[in-house]
Amino acid sequence: MILKEKMLEIKIHNLLKAYNISLSELSRLSDIEVARLSELANGKRQRIQINHLVRIAEALDIDDISEIIQLKNVE
Repeated sequence: MILKEKMLEIKIHNLLKAYNISLSELSRLSDIEVARLSELANGKRQRIQINHLVRIAEALDIDDISEIIQLKNVE
């Protein structure tokens, strides 16, 4: 059995659009640096701290973590 390589997609751009907010507003609400959010949004950072996920979820009142992250197959 061949396992497909997976990558984590952090859906910051989707959140900004869905909640009609800017990156700086999400930064303010979540208390996460704009630079860190920008790196996550632009795929320059693949690792996200659990506490950042929690803070984003709390800031936007999100109950379903799949609104923030998802696993995708690498093509």
